[in-house]
Amino acid sequence: MEQFGYIKSQPNLDAIFSALADPTRRAILSRLADGQASVNEIAEPFAMSQPAISRHLKVLERAGLVEREVDEQRRPARLKAEKMAAAVEWLAEFRAFWETSFDQLDELLISMQKHKQ
Repeated sequence: MEQFGYIKSQPNLDAIFSALADPTRRAILSRLADGQASVNEIAEPFAMSQPAISRHLKVLERAGLVEREVDEQRRPARLKAEKMAAAVEWLAEFRAFWETSFDQLDELLISMQKHKQ
């Protein structure tokens, strides 16, 4: 059953936004943008345990934003930024709305300034 005005979301969009909702996970993604890193390397700047960082990494993996591979005894994590493209595309659909809203706000502020003088 298709609802009127309902837009089907991308398959993994809920998981992506859920993963991005946490500031620690966003910080981990920022760290991984500089290159792959081990759990120890990722955990270094945080005041939390390595198991807690591993749990964050698992959420990011399930969302498809991070990939981990076995490299001898290490399991380095690597950013998969292409998965964020679905979220960016979805947000871009609202660009026209925000641009129109900002234009209207600009006009209102200019009008208010003219009436003050």
